[in-house]
Amino acid sequence: MSITAAQVKELRERTGVGMMECKKALVEAGGDIDAAIELMRKSGMAKAAKKAGRVAAEGAVIIQTTADNKSGAIVEINSETDFVARDDNFRSFADKVATAAVENQARDVAALMAEKVGENTLEESREQLIAKIGENINVRRVDFLQSADVLGSYVHGDRIGVLVALNGGDESLAKDIAMHIAAMKPQFINPEEVSADLVEKEKEIFTAQAKESGKPDDIIEKMIGGRINKFLAEVSLTGQPFVKDPNVTIGNLLKSNKASVANFICYEVGEGIEKKEENFRDEVMAQVKGTA
Repeated sequence: MSITAAQVKELRERTGVGMMECKKALVEAGGDIDAAIELMRKSGMAKAAKKAGRVAAEGAVIIQTTADNKSGAIVEINSETDFVARDDNFRSFADKVATAAVENQARDVAALMAEKVGENTLEESREQLIAKIGENINVRRVDFLQSADVLGSYVHGDRIGVLVALNGGDESLAKDIAMHIAAMKPQFINPEEVSADLVEKEKEIFTAQAKESGKPDDIIEKMIGGRINKFLAEVSLTGQPFVKDPNVTIGNLLKSNKASVANFICYEVGEGIEKKEENFRDEVMAQVKGTA
């Protein structure tokens, strides 16, 4: 029988499941929406949709590189708890996503999740995993990086991952730079890349702080200049002291190895996600008041 767009829309609104899955369920149920919902519940899809609104701020960062070590993909996959992030089923799914990301040079999550791996798309596999483990699982972001010479990667405890592309240098240097980025979290490669607006904002803050010292204007100007230079060094990779040898900056380390950083990507699990803080006492009191 013919399934209308209106039927698909209604089922999607009632379950939160994707359009293709809704249409498939409607075809199987002969166009009966309630029967389609029952089928979805049995398969776990509706259950997965209900969990989609729950905050997933734990998880893992996974990196996969090509055999020639000149390109790679980095993916952040979130779960609700750290326990699930260590589960074998979660890890297997994460590796599958990362492998597909490398093969497809993925930079877009939606396009990546539409890729078919085996009998299912990655999105279908995600929904099946949610139904199996009972937590929301979310592929949050993905990126792909290539290097003309060498690509470095480093993952710290599954929570911080770095890909760095070098011009010149070797794999050992690239890994050291990736490790440094994971530890120090630079925002830019070189000081010259820091926007004028950001510098001006920092200058306003430093100026207000310096004026409280009561020093003469010419001294304050020198203080501000010094603080700005320090700020630029702190947020720029090449200006930072190397974590393995603080007596050497990353800029000097690269120069001595006749190398430069073309680009880098750094992911940390859950960064920018607002986690819900549970307060058991407040929750109990709210329930008591509600029933009083």
